[in-house]
Amino acid sequence: MLSRRGFLRAAAALPALAQSSPRKHNVLFIAIDDLKPAIGAYGDTNAITPNIDRLAARGLTLTRAYCQQAVCSPTRTSLLLGRRPDTTKIYDLQHHFRGTLPDVVTLPQHFKNHGYVTAGLSKIWHGGLEDGRSYTISHWTPTSPGSWGSVENATWQSRREAGVIAAGWQTPPAQQNAQKKKRNAANRSHVWESPDVADEELADGQTAVQATRALAQLKNERFFLMVGFLKPHLPFIAPKRYFDLHQPEKFKLAPFRKPPAGSPDFALHTNGELRTYKGVPEDGPIPEKLQHELLHAYYASASYTDAQIGKVLAALDANGLRDNTIVVLWGDHGWHLGDHGLWHKHTNFEQATRVPLILSVPGAKTAGRKSAGFTEFVDIYPTLTELCGLPPSPGMEGVSFAPLVDNPDRPWKKAAFSQYPRNTLMGYSMRTDRYRLTLWKDRQTGKEEAAELFDYEKDPHEQSNLANSPAYSQTLQDLRAQFNAGWRGALPR
Repeated sequence: MLSRRGFLRAAAALPALAQSSPRKHNVLFIAIDDLKPAIGAYGDTNAITPNIDRLAARGLTLTRAYCQQAVCSPTRTSLLLGRRPDTTKIYDLQHHFRGTLPDVVTLPQHFKNHGYVTAGLSKIWHGGLEDGRSYTISHWTPTSPGSWGSVENATWQSRREAGVIAAGWQTPPAQQNAQKKKRNAANRSHVWESPDVADEELADGQTAVQATRALAQLKNERFFLMVGFLKPHLPFIAPKRYFDLHQPEKFKLAPFRKPPAGSPDFALHTNGELRTYKGVPEDGPIPEKLQHELLHAYYASASYTDAQIGKVLAALDANGLRDNTIVVLWGDHGWHLGDHGLWHKHTNFEQATRVPLILSVPGAKTAGRKSAGFTEFVDIYPTLTELCGLPPSPGMEGVSFAPLVDNPDRPWKKAAFSQYPRNTLMGYSMRTDRYRLTLWKDRQTGKEEAAELFDYEKDPHEQSNLANSPAYSQTLQDLRAQFNAGWRGALPR
C-alpha cells in the first residue's frame, strides 16, 4: 500500500514510460461497491445523484446490464478478466484468480502491456485480493480515523462479508447459528451512522482527493486510472449532510416482501451479512422501522459517493482531460432493499443481478442516450479494448458493446447470464426480454435439482415461480433450448 506521497512520487517517475506510441484515449474506470441502479439517470425518484446523472447526460446509459455473480470478488474478477465464473473458478471471497489462471492477462494489465500507466485506488479487486501485475503504480488504499473508522477499512469489511458467505455455503444451520452469535458478540458495530464530519474524514472522501491528485499528475500520460468507492456497502456510513438531503418519509417499503411462491428455500438467503450489525435481530423478520432507516441510509450513502464522483469528474475537466478520456462507471452488483424479505445481494433475482453501467466516450454522437441492449460485465474488457484501439485479448467470454455507442437501439444480445452457488448446488440464471430461467444443478454431477421461471411482463416483482405451471410448459421448453445454447448462442448476429 502506498501513501499519498508515495503514489505521487511513483507517478512522477513515469514520464518516459508511455509516450512511445500514438496517443489513444485514456480510461477513467469508476467502481462502486453495492450500488444498484438506485440512480436518478435510471429513473429512481428516491435517488439524489446529480453527478452520476451528469455523466449519464454525456454518455450512454446501459439500462439492461447484468453481473455474472452477485457478490464482490466473483463479479469483479469476472469483469476484470472478461471471463465467466465457471472459467475463473472464483465463486467466493477467499481465493485469488491467479491460483487457477496464473498467467491470465487482466483488463488493466492488457492496457499496461500496451503502454498505459495503470493505477488502482481503493477497492478495485475484492479487499485483500489485489493483483500486483495489473498496475504500473502500486495499489493505494484509504484509511479512516474516528470511531466509525473501525468499520470503514475495506479489507476488514471484506473479511467480515467473506466469513458470513463461507459459513452460509458450507456450514450446517446449527453451527451457522453458533458462529453467527460468536461473530455478533465480537464484531458488532452500528449498521448505519451519520457522523457530522467532512467528506475526507471517511474513506471515500480520501479516495476522491487522491484521484484528483492522480489525474493532475498523470494528465500528460496515457493512463488507465481505476477509482473504487466503498459506499453504499454495509455499514451505511456517510456524513450527516447526505442524510439531510433526503426526506425519510418518502421511502416506501418494498411492494413485495415475501419469498416467491414455489421457489426453493435455497434460492434465497437469511440476511446473514446484515445480522452481524448492532440493532439488527439475529433471526426473523427485519422490523419495519429499521427497514425505513436502512432505506434512508442506503440512499444517503449513495449520495455521498455521488458527491465524491463529482469531485473526480470535475478534476478530469479541470485538467483538460474530458475530450480524450473514456469514463466507465459501474456498480459491482445489484442489492435487495427488502424485496423478497432480502437485504444485500447473494441471489440470482433481478434486484441482485441487474447493475448500473454508464459509458462516456469522447465525441460520441449518442451522448445522453440510453440503450436497452443486454450487456454483461464480461463485455466491458473487450469494449474498452476496442474503443482504445488495442489488439483484442484472447480468451474473452463477452463481446464488445462498442456498436451500441454508435447505435443504442440496434438489435443486440438475446439474453444475459448470471449464477450463484448454494452449498452443493449452482444456480445458473438466464435473463431474456421477458423471462428469467434459473436452473439449480448439483455442482459435482450436473443433475438438475430445481428450476425457477419468472414472467416479468405479468409478474415484475417475481412473486410466483412458474416452472411447474402447465400454462408455461412450452415457454419453459423453449427457454431450456435457449439456455442450452449458452452465452454464445445469445450473441448478436
